[in-house]
Amino acid sequence: MRQGRRDGFREFAEGRSGHLYRSACLLASGDTHLAEDLVQETLGRMYLLWGRISRIDNPAAYAQTVLVRAFLTHQRRRSAGERPVGEFPDAGAAAAGGADPALRLTLLEALGRLAPKDRAVLVLRYWEDRSVEETADAMNVSSAAVRTRTSRALARLREQLGGSLAAFAEL
Repeated sequence: MRQGRRDGFREFAEGRSGHLYRSACLLASGDTHLAEDLVQETLGRMYLLWGRISRIDNPAAYAQTVLVRAFLTHQRRRSAGERPVGEFPDAGAAAAGGADPALRLTLLEALGRLAPKDRAVLVLRYWEDRSVEETADAMNVSSAAVRTRTSRALARLREQLGGSLAAFAEL
């Protein structure tokens, strides 16, 4: 029985870790080290629950919820004030899949200047393509709070990017 549990979890982790990592990178504003830590913490928590996973309707969505909550918990800690230095590693540019690296860096930097909850709501709503209700459940807030935070976060993002986003789109 234990071997079957391990095999089932290993299959789940191998299948979802890439997606969790990409989401974590967005939440962490490109800080790949923090993203790796968040994914590791998420998979660790999922492993502890794996024996009861049959009661969870959608383990992949639950893992995303665990990831977001781990990120928000990390942001509340005092050590969350640490910032990565200088340049993004080359692996980040390669992961862009041929997209414009300058645009990617600009967006990651703008996301990094948003409050953690604003960043989380934008990642869940637009990267994860979750509904307002699913986002509210993941963040443990009301649907109205998600709609308000989404609107304000998008306005802040537009302020930060100004006309620079249009300039990148024309290239």
